[in-house]
Amino acid sequence: MSTLPTSADTVIIGAGIHGLSTAFHLAERRGSGAGIVIVDKTDSAAGASGIACGVVRNNYFQPAMRELMAHSVGVWETDPEAFHYHPVGYMQISHEGMRDDVGSIYEQQQAIGYESVFIEGAAESDAYMKAMFSDWRAQGITSVLHEKRGGYCHNKAGLAGLRAKAEALGVQIHAGVEVTELRRPGSAVDAVVTNQGTIECDHVVIGVGPWVARFWDMLDLPTTTKILGADGVVHERPTWIYWALQEGTLGVDPDTLLTDAGDRPPVIHVDTDAPLYDDAGELVTEGPWGIYYKPDDHFGGIQGGYVPYIVDKPAAEVAVDPYGPQSPDFVVGDDFYRTWTAALAHCHGRFEGKAHLIKREKTGGLGCFSPDSFPIFDTFAENCHVIADSNHGWKMIGVGKLVAAEVDGEPQALLRPFRYARYAEGELHPVSNSPYPWS
Repeated sequence: MSTLPTSADTVIIGAGIHGLSTAFHLAERRGSGAGIVIVDKTDSAAGASGIACGVVRNNYFQPAMRELMAHSVGVWETDPEAFHYHPVGYMQISHEGMRDDVGSIYEQQQAIGYESVFIEGAAESDAYMKAMFSDWRAQGITSVLHEKRGGYCHNKAGLAGLRAKAEALGVQIHAGVEVTELRRPGSAVDAVVTNQGTIECDHVVIGVGPWVARFWDMLDLPTTTKILGADGVVHERPTWIYWALQEGTLGVDPDTLLTDAGDRPPVIHVDTDAPLYDDAGELVTEGPWGIYYKPDDHFGGIQGGYVPYIVDKPAAEVAVDPYGPQSPDFVVGDDFYRTWTAALAHCHGRFEGKAHLIKREKTGGLGCFSPDSFPIFDTFAENCHVIADSNHGWKMIGVGKLVAAEVDGEPQALLRPFRYARYAEGELHPVSNSPYPWS
């Protein structure tokens, strides 16, 4: 284990997607990683970034999210090989109740030059999907938004590639270092105190995924947030809540999901209000329901997920160790397995009778969500830059590039809509009809 330095220009807490991206882009801006130090309680890929499904998409109803994601997709595209990024595209396949929202996404994607096509109508949507998969049979579908950019990344391999880029520029990465205090003798943080020593610094970047509530407390920031609603009434909500993500892998050859043309398909997300039945013909849900899935060599099968559920624990309690052995992350059970495999078979005849092949292994994880389920990117205590992604994290590799610019004193317009002050000022993001909290 290398010796922890006693001083640095910038200390980055967290060696996941945000910490590594910030470090790499900061070093790239400066021509050297000297003075840039990353500390992580465990190591890179040990937390949320290491278990993320790796989907990269721009399927957002909110203009600020869409513009930010277009920027991030551009970063993924700079080095697909190093990032283990597969630019296969992304499909949002929806029922009538979502058609207007998805149509708005398409229109706004065209306005920013983000390539996609939009198919409307039940017969037209069915024909579009059957041209790709002859066994397509999802019901209740009236629109298809096909993003030509985006795709997915093999998470651990991609993170290793990003880490190599940072280290090649001289960034120091120290594993097994737990932060115990952000020292503030005045209004700014002047040192990061750890279990292995104290690092005096000029800047701090916090990119710790689901551990963010713990560091929020270290900065003495509010545990509840006042929100000015569109009705002019101020509402108060917990600043952080946790959702358990439900994801899994069907243990079949990933090439089971090749298109009729023999290609790997786009990442597929289906939202429908059609009744869902399992292999025994028993009703699972009357709808609406939604799943996402893709073939994935890293996970070794068809990987994807379903709507998460709220963790019934105080945020402060979960934040101590959201990936600990007693935490509710990774908890997916028979209800998830039954629903997700039934949904795969609802969409493709090839998955009928395959429910027993579901892998029963740790997957999913915990997401730490903000009051409106959108990210908070802001600077506190004058020099402490917080990246709180509200579980939008993996796909947002470009946030690190923007934060690096802000560390160097250049405010970024793409980050402004995600300042914490938006709640008190009532500058809120629009809400779609998606069943997922992050949309």
